[in-house]
Amino acid sequence: MTREEKSKVIKRLTAELAENTNVYMTDVSGLNANETSKLRRACFKAGIKLSVVKNTLLSKAMESSERDFGDLNEVLVGNTALMYSEVGNTPAKLIKQFRKKSEKPLLKGASIEDSIYLGDDQVEFLANIKSKEELIGEVITILQSPAKNVISALQSSGSILSGVLKTLSEKNEN
Repeated sequence: MTREEKSKVIKRLTAELAENTNVYMTDVSGLNANETSKLRRACFKAGIKLSVVKNTLLSKAMESSERDFGDLNEVLVGNTALMYSEVGNTPAKLIKQFRKKSEKPLLKGASIEDSIYLGDDQVEFLANIKSKEELIGEVITILQSPAKNVISALQSSGSILSGVLKTLSEKNEN
């Protein structure tokens, strides 16, 4: 690979790192062609972009990026595949699911919304992290609950009140 080609790859990686707030670094070495194809299909279906990169080029891209990747440079050993996702926990869930049939991919590290996670032991934790959308949904549900209770109480007491008024009006007519 020429210097010019390397420079282009570094620029592309730097741009991808800037565009994506959720980046997983994984080790997919040892997967045969069939398993790799299945992993790529699963990533595509889940909305995850998967790409294999050279560690030195990724390291240079991380250094030239405006984001702070902390100690993630230390995990760039051996084969590295990047997983980009809109939702922070999607790649971890995919890795967890894929491992039911295979030992790989292994999580080297992840940068999720400016937080750094190192090591394969973080997969379970990352899979259980709630996305922004899920947290917003929970907050809205919590906020709606008291309002729903008030409306329900008003509706039920309204029907009781109308029943009492109807009974009283029937008594007055008799």
